[in-house]
Amino acid sequence: MSKIIEALNENLRVIYRKSVDADAALNTLQAKGKGKFDSVFVDGSGFTTRNKRFGPYVEELAGEVAQLVDADPNTLNKELPAIVKKIELLLTTLTQFKKTVS
Repeated sequence: MSKIIEALNENLRVIYRKSVDADAALNTLQAKGKGKFDSVFVDGSGFTTRNKRFGPYVEELAGEVAQLVDADPNTLNKELPAIVKKIELLLTTLTQFKKTVS
């Protein structure tokens, strides 16, 4: 189980670094009057957060991963698919955003 948590935390570190860069780019775009949207992810994405920046989504995900540290195997098996989906969504979106902005 610790290897799973380790892998999740490594993904979180990568996502965090990318989100800091993406949020800085969003700040620049919005200062220029671009990037007008209500939230990064739409309803049904799996996130409860609604924000115009990536950071709050990373915080939500980090909180969920932190709860798994002391979770029993049944809880881990139940929660893991949703967390992996959020990691994939964040990584895909951050990568696409970087390509679009570049």
